[in-house]
Amino acid sequence: MNGTPNFAGWRVTILAEDDTNTERLNRQLIVLGMRVTRQWKPIIVSELPDLVMVDVDRGWDELIPWSGDKPLRPVVAILGSEAPGRIAWALRQGAGAIIPKPVVASAVFPALVLAVSIHEERIKAAGRIAHLEERLKLRPVVFSAVERLKAERQIDDECAYAILRNCAMRRRLPVEQIAAFFLVGSETLSEVG
Repeated sequence: MNGTPNFAGWRVTILAEDDTNTERLNRQLIVLGMRVTRQWKPIIVSELPDLVMVDVDRGWDELIPWSGDKPLRPVVAILGSEAPGRIAWALRQGAGAIIPKPVVASAVFPALVLAVSIHEERIKAAGRIAHLEERLKLRPVVFSAVERLKAERQIDDECAYAILRNCAMRRRLPVEQIAAFFLVGSETLSEVG
C-alpha cells in the first residue's frame, strides 16, 4: 500500500449484535467518513461492502461468504476472547487486524489500515503465485524448444536457451511465449544463431 488510505465514502459492514462496542465502533467509523451497516446475518456476495468487521467471539462459518485463503474484502476482527479457537476462526475468515474489546476509538484507524494493507498484499501475492505457476506449467514448452534448437543447429543446451532468452528479451516477451511460437512455426529465430 502506498501511503495511508482515506476511508471517506467506504462502505463497511459490522457483523455484530448491538452493544456498547458496536456503538463506539459505529461512531468512530462515521468520524472517518465511512458508510456503516450493522447486521447479524450472513453477508450476501452480491452486496459486498468495501470492508468487513466481524465479532469473532460469536461468529459462525456462514457469516462471511469466503474462505480465509481468499478473502474478497479486508476483514477486521472484533475480539474479546483469548480462546485459540476464536482466533483461528478469525484467521480462517481472512482477518488482517484485530480490534480488542472493549473497543476504543484509537484502535480503529490503525486496524483498518493494517487490514487493508494485508488484504492488498494478499492479492498481489496471489497474482505473483498465479503468474509463476503459469510459467512453471510452460517449462516443458521451453524444454521442447531447446531440444529442437539443439537438434536443428547442432548446439548445446546453454546456447539453445541463450537463443530463446535473447529473442525474448529483444521482443520483450516471456521466454515461454517465444518457445511456443518457435514450436508452432510462427517464430523461426532466424535472426539469432
